[in-house]
Amino acid sequence: MSSGSEHEGGDPARHLSGAELALRFARAAEAPREEGRVVLLVERPEAGVRRTLERVRLAPDAPLGDDRWARGSRNPEAQITAMEAGVGEVIANGQDLALFGDNLVLDLALDAVNLPIGSRIQAGEAVLELTPKPHTGCKKYRARFGLDALRYISDKERRALRMRGVHFAVIEAGEVAVGDAVRVLRRGL
Repeated sequence: MSSGSEHEGGDPARHLSGAELALRFARAAEAPREEGRVVLLVERPEAGVRRTLERVRLAPDAPLGDDRWARGSRNPEAQITAMEAGVGEVIANGQDLALFGDNLVLDLALDAVNLPIGSRIQAGEAVLELTPKPHTGCKKYRARFGLDALRYISDKERRALRMRGVHFAVIEAGEVAVGDAVRVLRRGL
């Protein structure tokens, strides 16, 4: 089951100021550090289109279904993009989390202390490894969430929080569904 939608730009009326972002993040609950869950699965079949999925098979040779980024690049360090659900909820400010375009939205802490490079997680049946490739904001992020949001997540002092998200490589194939458990298997290499 999936739903397709256009997501080129966000709603400027929902963009938050840097001060409002700081206040909301100060009050936000921390994500689980050992075991969480899959909140959203997103496939990007073509530019500007997001398809939310209930279930998907992740595999090293076919990272995520019909995702155009996976089709267009066989970079093993950028097979799957993931972001922390709580971070997305604050920044999106009521907008659809699929707007970010990340394949996995997880209720799991993705910061560098909790998940150093080389850490492995299990999402559903699949095993994923955190790669060193940074996942950063861009002009599309700015258009969707505002300049203040882009500046906030890009601030040098917050980079280790990985507020924009991370890249994973698929190590072991398996089915993943919304609501599945996500657990840390190991930290670092």
